[in-house]
Amino acid sequence: MDAFACAAPIELGGGDRVLFASDVHLGDHDPETARCFEDALRAHAAHASHLFVLGDLFEAWVGDDGADQVSQRTVDLLAELAGAGLRVHVMRGNRDFLLDVPAGGRRDSPSGSATLEALARTFARRVGATMLVDPCTVVLFGRAALLAHGDAMCTDDVDYLRFRELTRSAEWQRDFLSRPLEERQAVARDLRARSELSKAGKAEELMDVNAHAVQAAMSEAGVRLLIHGHTHRPAHHALRVDGQAAERWVLPDWDARLGRGGMLLASADGFQRLGSWPG
Repeated sequence: MDAFACAAPIELGGGDRVLFASDVHLGDHDPETARCFEDALRAHAAHASHLFVLGDLFEAWVGDDGADQVSQRTVDLLAELAGAGLRVHVMRGNRDFLLDVPAGGRRDSPSGSATLEALARTFARRVGATMLVDPCTVVLFGRAALLAHGDAMCTDDVDYLRFRELTRSAEWQRDFLSRPLEERQAVARDLRARSELSKAGKAEELMDVNAHAVQAAMSEAGVRLLIHGHTHRPAHHALRVDGQAAERWVLPDWDARLGRGGMLLASADGFQRLGSWPG
């Protein structure tokens, strides 16, 4: 796993109202879910101070030059909300792990027609967002909390972890981002198809976090609170870490056709589920 703490942990408290979301999987393939998320975000952000997106905001991200129409609309909405005062924090997931990764001199099209201005418009700069290390710690109303996407704790899925390690390497990312946009999009489509085929043949427990990995992550980070996504199994778990009571929140995924999609609100009054939390 990556480093367990950000360089300077973010402190949240007082009158802050903090939204957590993950696994929205936005893209042109599902405009209905995009509309539901946009409506919910506008409604809840009006009463929030911070937004933390813990991975897989987008179904795929092949570089900051390759956003489709739905993704671009989301970028514009986040920029609008950030401009109005919402503090936006974004973590990369297993689907959008190239979000805001420096291009390193890629050519944005087969003809190499990209301009330096276009290359400078990275996701974080366009939104006004802070990118988060996965995992990282924050101080949440006096409690140290570990935030993660969650895929790195699925340690039973050895094949996926090998693939994750490969695609997080600087060499792989430099090579991929140096390719023309159309080629990167084709690779992303192939990887998504292979992922869906792979999941269909896997046991359910392989795609969930490993209990020992969860406890190890929380113990090493020195926290008794973990918030993550990835598994599409929204829940609030009570557990014990190093002999002490602890809790784990799993954020819901979004799918308008199945009536799925929600956020977690943290405030001085505690936690509140917003939207649909199946199961």
